[in-house]
Amino acid sequence: MQSHEAALAPAPAAPSPIWLRILLALFALVAIGVPLLLVSTSPRVVVHKRAPVVISKRVVPKQELPPVEPVKLQEVAPEDAREINAAIPFSSLPNPAARAFRLSGAADSQVRAVDCLAAAVYYEAGDDAVGQRAVAQVILNRMRHPAFPKTVCGVVFQGSERSTGCQFTFTCDGAMLRYTPSPAAWQRARDVAQLALNGSVYRAVGHATHYHTNWVVPYWSASLEKITAVDTHLFFRWAGWWGTPPAFNRGYAGIEPNIPQMARLSSVHLGDTTNSLEPALQGDGSLIDPATIPDSAVPSAVGAGLDANHFLVVLDRKMNPDAFAALAIKTCGERLYCKFMAWTDSKQKPAKLPATPAQTAALSFSYLRDQAQGYAKALWNCQQFKRPSPIQCMRVQPPVGPVAAPNPQPTPAAGAITGPAPLTGVRRKADAAVPAAKPPVNFALPVPRPSPTPRPTPAGEPR
Repeated sequence: MQSHEAALAPAPAAPSPIWLRILLALFALVAIGVPLLLVSTSPRVVVHKRAPVVISKRVVPKQELPPVEPVKLQEVAPEDAREINAAIPFSSLPNPAARAFRLSGAADSQVRAVDCLAAAVYYEAGDDAVGQRAVAQVILNRMRHPAFPKTVCGVVFQGSERSTGCQFTFTCDGAMLRYTPSPAAWQRARDVAQLALNGSVYRAVGHATHYHTNWVVPYWSASLEKITAVDTHLFFRWAGWWGTPPAFNRGYAGIEPNIPQMARLSSVHLGDTTNSLEPALQGDGSLIDPATIPDSAVPSAVGAGLDANHFLVVLDRKMNPDAFAALAIKTCGERLYCKFMAWTDSKQKPAKLPATPAQTAALSFSYLRDQAQGYAKALWNCQQFKRPSPIQCMRVQPPVGPVAAPNPQPTPAAGAITGPAPLTGVRRKADAAVPAAKPPVNFALPVPRPSPTPRPTPAGEPR
């Protein structure tokens, strides 16, 4: 019986071959080790956190002049910037074309306008005719808008004297020194500029005053109306009344300033260096940096019923005349309008304006800045200080002295024969030969109308 039960019991399993055990162990090792190796050696994935984007929807009312902000970009990655820009809808309001503009003024002024506009379209849009036409139209739109200077060069180089205040980045980031267009590319840019300044209108951008590429987000973009896109550039106009055609009502100043930065591209900008946006040249042509003028030397505004944009100053006779312009620029600071008048004779300095003819004749130096016109000019009294060029000299003042009394006619003696009395109402030839005396000419600079106070805000590269 026992032997029968033993026969029915299952036989013990034969042990697995050693090679099979090794193979299974290797498979298990690979299945566990490979994922661990991949996880441990893979680069860490950094989760990108988008920077907060400042959104402003304020519409500037008609009673307030809109601000012109310098180029300042929000810290946004290019891929995020494209998403943000794509999320801003295009305006559904009409996009009328701007009026044609035709350049006027003296021949040299017109060439300056062409070259300033050519530089802007080349450095902003490259050697691309379509992009250049769009940029040129924005600049002309700005020139007609009350918020901007009234010259082509004034618009293009607005704020270029400050590294953080320029409207077009190429004017303050050194691009004009780093590379120069080829002669052929420069001529093509000038052709585009000449067309725009002689009636050609790029209709697509309408009355746009701002633009930027779609991979950046300027702080001003959300407060403006996006009206069109040209390639990778987006174009904007101010919301509300300031973006409508009636707002573009300012006339052209007609006198283009000299821009020293343009001298490498344009020979016509090599001339009158005192008619630049910020003239501070020594007699040998080298710059005197206004920053070298100590704060202690900066005078206070004149007051006496005038605003803080006027300065009546007594100059130290030992001061280098080449530093007068630097002192004026340092004194004027960031003012959009500034009149600086200086005398070396303290007795001749008036307490207030207008100056008398004698005080005007004794004026030693003057500096006038009007950013609304894209204009600044420094002039010396060349009878007191010799200058390297007559264009730096003030107009010669007429001599100031007592007016001579007319010669009295002798009284005829009693009984003398005096001849017939002259006929009244008859004009004699001798009388006609004597011209009427002209009133004296006052060469004092007129007191300007107060300029609107700017508020903080490329723009136009604005980018």
